[in-house]
Amino acid sequence: MTIQTAAGLGLLSCHHCGTVWCDTGEGEPCGRCGTHLHRRKPQSIQRTWAYLIAACIMYVPANLLPVMITKSLLGSQYDTILSGVIYFWVSGAYGLAAIIFIASFLVPLFKLTSLILLAVLAQRHSDWRQPERAKLYQALEIIGRWSMLDVFVVSLLAGLVRIQGFAEITAGVGIAAFGAVVVLTMLASLSFDARLTWDSKDVMEDEEPEPRMASKEQVV
Repeated sequence: MTIQTAAGLGLLSCHHCGTVWCDTGEGEPCGRCGTHLHRRKPQSIQRTWAYLIAACIMYVPANLLPVMITKSLLGSQYDTILSGVIYFWVSGAYGLAAIIFIASFLVPLFKLTSLILLAVLAQRHSDWRQPERAKLYQALEIIGRWSMLDVFVVSLLAGLVRIQGFAEITAGVGIAAFGAVVVLTMLASLSFDARLTWDSKDVMEDEEPEPRMASKEQVV
């Protein structure tokens, strides 16, 4: 059974407003918002790989450099993400240690690994587990908003401790690297066109639309 696709029927959707147009060509402006129409996001794989490579590079200093510097009368203490997790765990705050470890270490690693997997399979036009890959991308969109938890914790502690006056907490270089990882993974996720997941080799051969008149009709 041949599966009909939107591209095979000559349909194009606007990436900005979501309007679907019939009998329109690649690169024509959207009749509603003026955005140029494309069957897929232009250079999606290339831009996704660029952001992913940069995020992988920044992931190393984000975990090795201190994210929080505590200065008190007893001296200065430099804490990385993992050393903070160990401190809370040894102190008995198991829940807080688990939250920071998951949100600040596992979530960015999971996003990087998942996006690399999605990009590789999409670049090869693989039809391996396409529904599961689509659900994986949706999961990345949901959990991505929690990746800045470590930055929020450091900002909150810095404000509270400075008010008390007993010590001073400042953000370290690692927090900037960590923030860069979060931003770069968000850009990689936005650059990746999830519809590439369904572009297997067989579908791409069958979805080429027949030549049509250069007219534009909005599909309701």
